[in-house]
Amino acid sequence: MADFMAGLEPLNALADGTPGFVWRLTGDGEPDATGLRPFGPDIMVNMSVWTTVEALRGYVYRTAHLDSVRRRHEWFTHDGLDPYLVLWWIPAGTIPTLADAWERLDLLRRNGPGPDAFTLRQPYPAPV
Repeated sequence: MADFMAGLEPLNALADGTPGFVWRLTGDGEPDATGLRPFGPDIMVNMSVWTTVEALRGYVYRTAHLDSVRRRHEWFTHDGLDPYLVLWWIPAGTIPTLADAWERLDLLRRNGPGPDAFTLRQPYPAPV
């Protein structure tokens, strides 16, 4: 985890300056969300808001963040929680809650990708 933790601040700074980035979850007075454990001691959360799926995809796969994606199995296990990442559309100016995220993740797990909960691999267009 030392490599992950060492890379977190530079990757967050990169995200903060990436076109399309809007917001990311942080702990109370903390620069990141690594200390938050709302769903149990072994579940780390991460949440951000982007203007488009394309902007998020660009950050994830076309920046230094890709190195972390490639190494994620060194740092994290998912213990059968699959999928473990969910995307959904929110109105401009809205900040999602962790409860929103958990509900959307549950929806994705129960029903698969759809307009209310989807993945980078199977995105849905923004509502009109």
